[in-house]
Amino acid sequence: MFYTTERDKMRQFYADTWRKATQNDPLDAMETRVARVIEMHPEYHAMLNNEKHLGSDYLPEMGETNPFLHMGMHLALQEQVALDRPAGIQAVYRQLGEQLGDVHDTEHAMMDCLGESLWQAQQNQGMPDEDAYLSCLQNLLKS
Repeated sequence: MFYTTERDKMRQFYADTWRKATQNDPLDAMETRVARVIEMHPEYHAMLNNEKHLGSDYLPEMGETNPFLHMGMHLALQEQVALDRPAGIQAVYRQLGEQLGDVHDTEHAMMDCLGESLWQAQQNQGMPDEDAYLSCLQNLLKS
């Protein structure tokens, strides 16, 4: 029996989007956003071109970074900034971007706060604390 998980569907979406982008096929709005994030990560291109790697497990305890989680965090940050939620994240993003001079570096710096916020929410079995998250982001401006 063939079983496809939601994880597999999402990973296939990334691979299909990358294939479409590299072949200059038309992309919808979401595919365009995903393709831009993939473009920023050439280290993931070969993996996305070889679908046998899509089912891989990425174990942090083995020093592995999950490329799909990483790219998903870029997309989550971009969405938060577009919506300015939590309120004030747009200003932090703009100011940090001015300090760092690069969108990719800005998002990477902000990812630590996002990851911490999500981890804390998981530990507390609740929603992320937006105030603590924004405070973490604002502290990035001070360093």
